[in-house]
Amino acid sequence: MAFTGRAALLAAVGSLPVGIWDPGWSGILAVNGTLAAACACDWALAAPVRRLGLTRSGDTSVRLGESADVTLTVTNPSRRPLRARVRDAWPPSSWQPGTETAASRHGLTVPPGERRRVTTRLRPTRRGDRTADRVTIRSYGPLGLFTRQGTHRAPWTVRVLPPFTSRKHLPSKLARLRELDGRTSVLTRGDGTEFDSLREYVPGDDTRSIDWRATARHTSVAVRTWRPERDRHVLVVLDTGRTSAGRVGDVPRLDAALDAALLLAALAARAGDRVDLLAYDRRVRALVQGRSARDVLPSLVDAMAGLEPELVETDARGLTSTALRTAARRSLIVLLTTLDAAPVEVGLLPVLPQLVQRHTVLVAAVADPYVDRMAKARGTVDAVYEAAAAARATAERDRTAEQLRRHGVTVVDETPENLAPALADAYLALKAAGRL
Repeated sequence: MAFTGRAALLAAVGSLPVGIWDPGWSGILAVNGTLAAACACDWALAAPVRRLGLTRSGDTSVRLGESADVTLTVTNPSRRPLRARVRDAWPPSSWQPGTETAASRHGLTVPPGERRRVTTRLRPTRRGDRTADRVTIRSYGPLGLFTRQGTHRAPWTVRVLPPFTSRKHLPSKLARLRELDGRTSVLTRGDGTEFDSLREYVPGDDTRSIDWRATARHTSVAVRTWRPERDRHVLVVLDTGRTSAGRVGDVPRLDAALDAALLLAALAARAGDRVDLLAYDRRVRALVQGRSARDVLPSLVDAMAGLEPELVETDARGLTSTALRTAARRSLIVLLTTLDAAPVEVGLLPVLPQLVQRHTVLVAAVADPYVDRMAKARGTVDAVYEAAAAARATAERDRTAEQLRRHGVTVVDETPENLAPALADAYLALKAAGRL
């Protein structure tokens, strides 16, 4: 640790044995002169800070919940060895709470004319871009009495991507997709509009699928099999207005919607459909169009990284008109929004006929599991009131969902853990029914 000013004097005086120094003025002046000379020498021998060269390398992106390593290379062009403490400053959300001090401070020794590296490990707690702040370097002399200190700019940005925790459901959904696509042997195939093949009739097959011409040419009854159409258009619309900022558990509703959208996009891309993304509240926050099946998921993840809820009321008319411009031909429009009565009845329902007239519409919303726990509460007066409030909230939500269904809209209303697989199942059901 470095000593400076009065602390250096007291430390030096306190370290002298009793009887060696004279407590009079002459002794004090002698000690002061010795300390001044030592400090001046120590300061002179400390490596200069301003001439140091700093460069960065390492990770430029990381999924939320994982770690990223950013390496800082310090070059010492002087003829004095650098003995230093380095503080690599980043925004507070770059680390878990309480770990910033240990992660951002490093000890460093660089011989003259050489370079050394220190690595800062980030573990961000929020999505978005994390940009490095200034690097502060404190250079010590050999005695540690005085230091030189300076600050350098070493720009670097790490983009924190959505975690995509629902990817664990992808294998099971792809297996179901292969069944619908006819690549797995099953008794019942999904309906569709693209002819797949002929096979022998088995009990339980739909008699409407019998191909009478093929049957006349064979000794057994032949039935047509169909597969879901490919190259359909899926437009995922994210409502980033104020309702998406509501927290369910530990995360905003928007984060659960992003996770569900990623699973749907991965599944639809594997199914051969084209997937676009629109994020909107009062203006377009993100728009991804025309990506290939291989590039669509990385593009969506990158676009979603910087999305944050906006504390404004969503303009439903603007959202509808933008979605209609984005989806030029018949598409599946998946709207991830709220089922709260007021925003739906005042904003969405008046403009919904414009969407359902030209497109298949699916509305997905995040339900709060705490409401279900409230509904089961009993035993005290407060618990009974909570149960009554939960029952009323659930009834309003069910009524809103029923209003949407009467317009021909498919509704998915699930908790954050179940929203992604439920949305994928709804997509597969529409695919099997030939509604895409």
